[in-house]
Amino acid sequence: MNVFSFEIDAQGICIVTVNLPGEKVNKLTREGILEIESILNRIESDGGIKAAIIISGKEDNFIAGGDIKEFLKIASVDDGRILSLRAQEILNKIENSRVPFVAAIHGACLGGGLEIALACRYRIATDDPKTILGLPEVQLGLIPGAGGTQRLPRLLGISQALDMILTGKSIDSRKAKRIGLVDELVPKEILLDISKKRAPLISSNRLRPVRPMVRGFRELLFEKNPLGRKILFDKYRKEVVKRTHGNYLAPIMALEAVEIGVNHGFNRGLHVESAHFGELSVSDTSRQLINIFLSTNAIKRDPVIENRDIKPKRIEKIGVVGAGFMGSGIACICADIGITVRMKDKDDASVGKGLRTCYDYFRERYKRWSITKIQMEKGLNLISGTSDYTGFRRADLVIEAVYEDLELKRRILEEVESVTNEDCIFASNTSSLPISRIGASSKRPGNLIGMHFFSPVHRMMLLEIVRTPDTSEKTIATALDLGKRLGKIPIVVKDGVGFYTTRILTPYINEALYLLNEGAAVEDIDGAMVEFGFPVGPLMLLDEIGIDVGEKIGRIIHEAFGGRLEPPTHIEKLILDNRMGRKNKKGFYTYNYNGKTKEVDRSVYDLFPFKQAREHLPKEEIQGRLSLGLVNEAILCLQEEMIRSPRDGDIGAVMGLGFPAFLGGPFRYVDSVGARAVLGQLEAFALRFSPRFIPAQLLIDMAREGKKFYRE
Repeated sequence: MNVFSFEIDAQGICIVTVNLPGEKVNKLTREGILEIESILNRIESDGGIKAAIIISGKEDNFIAGGDIKEFLKIASVDDGRILSLRAQEILNKIENSRVPFVAAIHGACLGGGLEIALACRYRIATDDPKTILGLPEVQLGLIPGAGGTQRLPRLLGISQALDMILTGKSIDSRKAKRIGLVDELVPKEILLDISKKRAPLISSNRLRPVRPMVRGFRELLFEKNPLGRKILFDKYRKEVVKRTHGNYLAPIMALEAVEIGVNHGFNRGLHVESAHFGELSVSDTSRQLINIFLSTNAIKRDPVIENRDIKPKRIEKIGVVGAGFMGSGIACICADIGITVRMKDKDDASVGKGLRTCYDYFRERYKRWSITKIQMEKGLNLISGTSDYTGFRRADLVIEAVYEDLELKRRILEEVESVTNEDCIFASNTSSLPISRIGASSKRPGNLIGMHFFSPVHRMMLLEIVRTPDTSEKTIATALDLGKRLGKIPIVVKDGVGFYTTRILTPYINEALYLLNEGAAVEDIDGAMVEFGFPVGPLMLLDEIGIDVGEKIGRIIHEAFGGRLEPPTHIEKLILDNRMGRKNKKGFYTYNYNGKTKEVDRSVYDLFPFKQAREHLPKEEIQGRLSLGLVNEAILCLQEEMIRSPRDGDIGAVMGLGFPAFLGGPFRYVDSVGARAVLGQLEAFALRFSPRFIPAQLLIDMAREGKKFYRE
């Protein structure tokens, strides 16, 4: 299988084309790396070759990184290290070749793809939005293993490089040019032509990259002297520990590789990089994060519907009912991909607030250089507002995004069906009410579906699509297609109270309130779960959701499932005390004028039996009760076929609720700990707190039979 091919033009310019057969994107494989070495040897031995250009044969992709599945085949630390050392050796040959290499970049240039580009003498990228560059390895529990931790700091400076390496975030080509990661930007259509013109100039030293030696006073102060570097690395180390709570080793190891390389030389840095890559490549954290990555890709390819001949309806115009934070967020991401949006609310003032939110969204993206002014204006021009249903007649789909009130949602459905065409799809953004109950009197039950977005809409990747027994396959296919166009990861779930994500979140939130009732401190509860791996604790999350919203949803869930999901009565006292959370700056925490968290509001304890006297409960007790309540409910959802597979359940929990990704999700967590061990912990809690922790029958059966949720 030939991934790399090359041809030599009349000027002696060798054009190396990367084109992985049978794949939409280029990925680096072990065989592909060996091919690079073979081509390098041929180029070195041919005295007629003056320069080389590396370019992709794919439509919109340079090299997206390594083949992730191959990482799972790494059998030992030594195996991983040897792979890293081999890649480093080959990229060193590119960098030190007598023939200067030019990277002609269009599309995703990530991981090993960017490391190859960094080894080239000159980098030309297209100004296309599809061109992004980054080293995302830490997001897979790894570090760059082909010299990325050494070349990037030398090119960009320590701070700029660490901001990319330690987060794994990608940047667009315009920012890449601004910070010196690429040397030139060109339109996609002339990428190869310009590269051919630049290559001989670079070969003859008539063109050299212009890069600043020092990027301002900060770099001079902190990066160009040993004491400043120590202060800088200590600062980044503290930030990483604070952000990861020791659950992710990759950022710490990446930081160490950069620091040693900067202080002790390039070769020493490569040695540390390969050693750390080998160690991380066989770690449980990396395996779980890779599984998450592969699962999300599998979900995106999953057609879900049985009849593969059914094609989704192309959504070009949508209506959004409800111009609040959620509705305006949906409007923004739809306009972002070129969909015309008509947004409705009860009065002009409410519509105006929604339009202002949309303006702020696009304005912020423009200020961050994510879009141009023309793109900002284009996005805003696609959004309009109304206090009635004018403009809804030609909508392909209408999304309802009002608060959790059954009668209100039913009325909106009736109104929408009266003003739209027969083939218009109605999607509810409800987080707890069954879609079939909302559409009990619907004239078009086949067009009815749930599309549960998560807040903030533009950041949260999950989209929970809820199908009723009457929802047509075309409607499901259309919702899936729209979700993927919006860049979301869609999971399809069965209709029912709370669906999947809200239902499994309920025991998690409830148990935090029970612990508060028992005398645990707010900071101990939230701190324990952040240390466990959640991005925020359950009480801060409830402040974010809105305590009033949480109370209402909790009541709906309790009515459906009984004592197992009964919330403590003291949540009603929070409502009576007008504690709504962040939105009215009064909840479990205090907030400053712009809504940022300040500290625990200790007056909240007056609403609970223990008042101000808070007991210190063991961290393990808090973590066990909160996490296992969620895990058990997830297993019950699988048992009841609310979700289609453990894979969907894990992705839903990780992407929608912030379940620790390094644990793989509720189902992979059970597999790693063992069903018998989890069952034992649940049974112990059930003796003390029945019926809240009564184990799911599916878990009991699996523990008895020694089975796992995943077979691989």
